[in-house]
Amino acid sequence: MTQTNTAFSRRRLLLGTVAGGLLAACTNARSSAETKSGGEAQYADTDWRNITEAEWRERLSPDAFDVLRKEDTERAGTSPLNRESREGTFNCKGCDLPLFKSEWKYDSGTGWPSFWNYIDGSLGFKEDNTLFMTRTEYHCARCLGHQGHVFEDGPQPTGLRYCNNGVALTFQSA
Repeated sequence: MTQTNTAFSRRRLLLGTVAGGLLAACTNARSSAETKSGGEAQYADTDWRNITEAEWRERLSPDAFDVLRKEDTERAGTSPLNRESREGTFNCKGCDLPLFKSEWKYDSGTGWPSFWNYIDGSLGFKEDNTLFMTRTEYHCARCLGHQGHVFEDGPQPTGLRYCNNGVALTFQSA
């Protein structure tokens, strides 16, 4: 698959709700009305969608590139953001879009930064059928950078765990 086809496929998959329903909303995480209000559709025309693979490689570390652009997963327990407890926001490392508020972060014991909620409109969702199971994957709505997966074993009030790759985030203190 060429670089252009890879970018087109990712864009087409994540923008599926706008272009015909290919995007699988996180049915257990948000109602379809919530996932469609904002999210990936509001960023469809952003310049962040036009950055080439070579430009992403220049902007990001090799580990961040593999996670954000190739949907890789970092090793558990390797991110210094696991221990981050200051007030602020966790932003996409690709484009600096705020994704999570610090008050939503908790220690899930998984080795990855975990959150029980996200900033409305900041994430796009799709079904991931790798690893012989169906999971819900989420990406930054603006630059389409892969962030992680959402699970139904988080704390209240949502009962959800947004399990994020730390290398895909930056922290902005308040």
